[in-house]
Amino acid sequence: MQALRVVRRLPSSASFASVRRSASAHHSAMSLAPLSSSITSSASRSLSPWHGSETNRAVSSAATSSKSDSNHQEQQGNQRKEGPDYARLLVRGLAIGISGLTAFVAADRVLHPAAPLVVPGPAKSTETSGGKVVVAQEPAARFMAPPLTEDLEHKIAAALRDAAGDPDKLANVDMKLRMEDMVMRAQLAICRAMEDADGQATFKVDRWLRKEGGGGVSCVLTDGAVFEKAGVNVSVVHGILPAAAVREMRSRGKDLPADTSMPFFATGISCVMHPHNPMAPTVHFNYRYFEVTDPRTQQRQGWFGGGCDLTPSYLFEEDAKHFHATYKQVCDKHDPAFYPHFKKWCDDYFNITHRGERRGVGGIFFDDLDDRPRDKLFAFASDCAFAFEEAYLPIIMRRRNLPFTEEQKRWQQLRRGRYVEFNLVHDRGTKFGLATPGARIESILMSLPLTARWEYCHEPAPGSVEEELLAVLRSPKNWV
Repeated sequence: MQALRVVRRLPSSASFASVRRSASAHHSAMSLAPLSSSITSSASRSLSPWHGSETNRAVSSAATSSKSDSNHQEQQGNQRKEGPDYARLLVRGLAIGISGLTAFVAADRVLHPAAPLVVPGPAKSTETSGGKVVVAQEPAARFMAPPLTEDLEHKIAAALRDAAGDPDKLANVDMKLRMEDMVMRAQLAICRAMEDADGQATFKVDRWLRKEGGGGVSCVLTDGAVFEKAGVNVSVVHGILPAAAVREMRSRGKDLPADTSMPFFATGISCVMHPHNPMAPTVHFNYRYFEVTDPRTQQRQGWFGGGCDLTPSYLFEEDAKHFHATYKQVCDKHDPAFYPHFKKWCDDYFNITHRGERRGVGGIFFDDLDDRPRDKLFAFASDCAFAFEEAYLPIIMRRRNLPFTEEQKRWQQLRRGRYVEFNLVHDRGTKFGLATPGARIESILMSLPLTARWEYCHEPAPGSVEEELLAVLRSPKNWV
């Protein structure tokens, strides 16, 4: 049995700048917000180094193969004098017109979206949470693995054609499809950028299915040159929400019926990076969309959540300032009130109350957002997701090779113990996931570090840099 392996791949020697430019161009070209720009940008996207290289190489390879075959046929057919050698003429025409053919392929994929150009690769087996063995395929074109929704690209392209640039129709394009497409694209861009930053390890791709409905794509890297453990997970799940979960949502102000189960849909992307070097910070982000159908009215309610936060073991103020400035810029683009509100929300949410410490130096956090048109909230969540590389890559590149001592490594392990405590005791997403029927436990606990440490009554030395970090974690400060 064969899986699919994509032809395109960023070279491992690509510079940080080229990675960031590629990912930025990828997001700009592919973003569905505004949706009206998607179709016009598709042709240029197919010709870009990020997306078009597999097309160019596949066409060139086909031309080379065809030319070799035609030479063989030409030798065999020298004695035939009647009529022109059409095969030879065809190959010559193909060789002359490769660039034109590539452009035609790009235009044709806009008007008639089709499966991406791929080549056979080795199949991988993996087990779903229900124990069923499925085939996990290698990256396909725009994504790390095939989407959970069949014909996702076809469906989105058809919806865009039907909308024909009408803002009202564009706003009604199914948010479930748009969000799945966005998180799958973000997963690809981030995995490729982090592999390049690591320079050694690659992500293991695990496409899994959930018997209750939907599934996900988990990408995990372990024991790399830079990252001890890194994960970028996408989930697209649906089914029936238990009454207990509905009650929890009602407690947050949602207008939902009491003591009843109801259909739900949830999709999101979650990422965590744990570097080896204690001078390099851990980072986490999550962006998600949740939708329920009210059984009383059959009306659908949907809301967005997410955020990104930085967790250093050693405080470098320039890193915290850069990280916060990046997300402030994204927030200000959509609403100047976003950053101060979401920054405070982040400090309050990532609070290890039993320790009296924040998990890190914060960032932004928001949840249950439904106070404005979904189209605008989707655009905000999308911009936040694709800002991750700009926010984190410069930091990891600065810190990944700094010298450190065994004592500093031990302090990092103690801080990771705090990370584990928050995730298992306080994190709402972890608790919700563990309570969801058919939950993918391995993906839920992906955020935990490989190693952590607890010491009885440990306190850093007075006046030390470790104590300086604790002071900020106990009393958050404004960075921008």
